[in-house]
Amino acid sequence: MSAAVTSLRCKFYRRKIMSEQTMELRRTALVLKRDGSVVRYDASKIRRALECAFLNDENGVAWVGGQSVLAQSQMAQIDELVEHVDSALAARPEKSVPIEEIQDLVEQALMHHSEHRIARGYVLYRAARKAARTDGTHRQRVTLRLADGASLSLHELEARVADCASKLPMVDIKRVAGAALRDLFDGAGAADVDRALLLAARSLMETDPEYDQLAAGLLLGSIQREVLGEVQDQRGARAAYRDHFPRYIAWAVDAGLLDARMKQFDCGRLAQRLCPERDGLFRYLGLQTLHDRYLQRDGERLLEHPQAMFMRIAMGLAIGEADREFWAIEFYQVLSRLEFLPSTPTLFNAGTARPQLASCFLTTVPDDLEGIYDAIKENALLAKYSGGLGNDWTPVRAMGSRIKGTNGKSQGVVPFLKVVNDTAVAVNQGGKRQGAVCAYLETWHMDIEQFLELRKNVGDDRRRTHDMNTAGWIPDLFMKRVLGNSNWTLFSPSDVPDLHDLYGKAFDEAYQRYERLAARGAIDSRTVAAKDLWRKMLTMLYETGHPWITFKDPCNVRNPQQHAGVVHSSNLCTEVTLNTCADEVAVCNLGSVNLVVHLVGGKYDFNCLRRTISVAMRMLDNSIDLNLYTVDKAGRANQLHRPVGLGMMGFQDVLHATGIAYGSPTAVAEADSLTEMFCYFAYWASTELAEERGRYGSYAGSLWDKGVLPRDTLDWLAAERGADLLDVDRESYAACNYGALLDRIRAFGMRNSNCVAIAPTATIANIAGVSPSNEPAFQQLYVKSNLFGEFTELNQYLVRDLKYHGLWDAAMVADLKHYDGSVANIERVPKHLKEIYRTAFETDPRWLVEAAARRQKWVDQAQSLTLYVVQPSGSQLDELYGLAWRRGLKTTYYLRVVQASGVDKSTGRAGGLNAVPVTQGIQCALGRGEDGGPCEACQ
Repeated sequence: MSAAVTSLRCKFYRRKIMSEQTMELRRTALVLKRDGSVVRYDASKIRRALECAFLNDENGVAWVGGQSVLAQSQMAQIDELVEHVDSALAARPEKSVPIEEIQDLVEQALMHHSEHRIARGYVLYRAARKAARTDGTHRQRVTLRLADGASLSLHELEARVADCASKLPMVDIKRVAGAALRDLFDGAGAADVDRALLLAARSLMETDPEYDQLAAGLLLGSIQREVLGEVQDQRGARAAYRDHFPRYIAWAVDAGLLDARMKQFDCGRLAQRLCPERDGLFRYLGLQTLHDRYLQRDGERLLEHPQAMFMRIAMGLAIGEADREFWAIEFYQVLSRLEFLPSTPTLFNAGTARPQLASCFLTTVPDDLEGIYDAIKENALLAKYSGGLGNDWTPVRAMGSRIKGTNGKSQGVVPFLKVVNDTAVAVNQGGKRQGAVCAYLETWHMDIEQFLELRKNVGDDRRRTHDMNTAGWIPDLFMKRVLGNSNWTLFSPSDVPDLHDLYGKAFDEAYQRYERLAARGAIDSRTVAAKDLWRKMLTMLYETGHPWITFKDPCNVRNPQQHAGVVHSSNLCTEVTLNTCADEVAVCNLGSVNLVVHLVGGKYDFNCLRRTISVAMRMLDNSIDLNLYTVDKAGRANQLHRPVGLGMMGFQDVLHATGIAYGSPTAVAEADSLTEMFCYFAYWASTELAEERGRYGSYAGSLWDKGVLPRDTLDWLAAERGADLLDVDRESYAACNYGALLDRIRAFGMRNSNCVAIAPTATIANIAGVSPSNEPAFQQLYVKSNLFGEFTELNQYLVRDLKYHGLWDAAMVADLKHYDGSVANIERVPKHLKEIYRTAFETDPRWLVEAAARRQKWVDQAQSLTLYVVQPSGSQLDELYGLAWRRGLKTTYYLRVVQASGVDKSTGRAGGLNAVPVTQGIQCALGRGEDGGPCEACQ
């Protein structure tokens, strides 16, 4: 079938689907008018409004008999605009939509279709109508009758807003209350009132960060009313929290939602330590995320408020402690102050009847049919309770290889990966989020070229995996062949079984020996130009977001557990590097420290950071013993090696708070010294746990046992690879007493085989209200879109600095929208602020690699490193990923690029809910938007 025919069929079916959606929309959609009445949605009114907008514009309008008429092309354009609005409304979950939001969609449709001049006229018309309503021409009602028979006045709405805005001087209370009242109607319920106030606050979040705080406060009030009933003030909240918590725990245990051992705690004592005031630490997105996904529910009924959730998690992680209450309180303090947050599975499941707390699972798939399907079954069981998966598929024989049992030929790896893909979709992590898995394959595998094409949108769909991630597991020898413009030989692992477990010089020698055998015809092989294969990897990475580029030799040469096995892959998000084999499923429990809350006066409070890391390491270590293991191989491996992955988040916030540009030597030095101190504290904490609880089971023979710290292994990597091919700073810049650390390791050993892994922290960073992981700022003003809606994000540090210079006003907001959340082209912004507030795409990605290399020398596992490139060329990607290899990085993660089409803009009225660009112009894996997509499986 030709491409043209396929395209026409796609258009036909797309229009057919849109037509069916439109018909359903027009049958069911309701419009909330400003006077509180509810009417049926009428698309003809949208059409008429657009016709008037076009007619009011003199340019391009034909004149017949002295009257203006629209050209046929303009009528067709209006048809498309109406269809655009219909589609946007059909995608909304709610059936009743305020009239103002429909008008916002009309503006966005005009801008999307590049009708900027007409959109401007439409905006001015709306502004004039609003002014007319305000001066009395259209008088707004000031009292409504609610569903329960009570009345609601504008004054009462203002009082509710004022309660939440008592410490927010920039909030316009009357504006918020008035906007909420316009969206309400006679017969509205309490939930409708909460929603109207929240939407009114959300619509103003782009104008000042205080509206973000207001929205969070309004949402918190709604949560409190749902869980506790009406709470009058802070004193009342404290009493209500203390009264509710013991009853909640007892009821939830009896209902089978929580672990029966939770009743063994002195819940009254723990309730006394709840701190309602810490609810004020949340920003709106963080609190909304908790409400939508993390707070415990019984069906639709909300059971927890945020502080109860934190105490439930703390109790769940302290169940095995001798002094349960003491450690539950210690854990709660760290969690509720947002100093540290464990990853999503722990937040979901700690303290519950099924406490699957681990974030990541790594498996090796054997080369036999029973083993392959056992591995797929293990994927399903591991994913059921929110685990992210990394599968090593290298041992499976290539297409065309002989099958001894049947004397037939193998179909290779790809058909099985299709099954893995569909399993990940079917087992959607307990119904809470989409399943996520990443398949790894070494670059010498004969199926590597088909593997690279798995995410393409063209070709045989039976050989495509549209929902699964892929990564190349690349030995150093391949990179040397690329640099030398040499050939590369592909093998089936059934002919070269030992290559899978070899690395460094031992791999090089064995590989070259197999090449000589292949040259004599003793084994099957295929030869390609190494540079051509590398170019195809980078091309697929650009076009599809996959495969991620990861490096086998640094992961293994620097592996503290190399005496106990081989690292065959990383995990779903490329920060975990643990041994796997047929008998062991590697497991890692993750959590991240919030860096910015440990800043005091622009400097780190290292005593506080050390305490946080010590408590966090204890929580992660406890989770190993408390975890529900759905696969025996995972339980045995985790108990034997006890790896954890402590990470960090908020590095960009630290730079903003201290006035440092990400793309600078100062930021690289900050990444270096901070990570050194961070890792030092983590390793020290593991020795303290070993002193108290004993060393991990496979400690003997490890690099820890030999007195070799992660920083020392850079010399080993240089020796294996060649000193001229490893160029990374190896100096120490922090005041760490390594002699004392080594003395403690010699005396007590380590409790954990691995301690530090820097995860992407997509969701927990939202909860904490900070930038994810170590990533640069995406934009200064944008809309973050995820499964639960759209959320305006405004850089509070930029607003702080612009206010200091007297530059924060409505014009600045408009300029930020126009320039897609960038200050680079806004003339009145001072030059030094432009440097500090460069966005991710305005920062040379080489700075990200340099900072990551400095971090990697101290980290015993790896880090999730996303790279941002504006419309990259092949040579640019070759240079960038070549630099990552030369700097000794173990792994990289997403490549994000800006599409040539850019992002949509909206002229929306100031305060329009969706009046800033949504991050749809960014290419990333799975197409799930800027918020990190599948990396949520880790965080």
